[in-house]
Amino acid sequence: MTLDLIFDRVEHFDAVAARIEDLRGEVARRYGVALEAVSAHQSAAAMAIKFTLPRRVISGSFGDSDVYGAQQNGPLMAVEL
Repeated sequence: MTLDLIFDRVEHFDAVAARIEDLRGEVARRYGVALEAVSAHQSAAAMAIKFTLPRRVISGSFGDSDVYGAQQNGPLMAVEL
């Protein structure tokens, strides 16, 4: 599953990108996965940061309630950037 943070101002992107490792740890904690399972990538050209982590249930398999992973942002709602 990939979580995207997309910014419309370079100063906001830069501020969050400077904390990318702290945020990677926060993603791991909030989604209950090992830190090593979360990867973080940033693109200054796109002003975007991506966090990728394993899904608990494979997309489209029995028990999957969100095939596209579009409703998985809940645990991040309280993270202050």
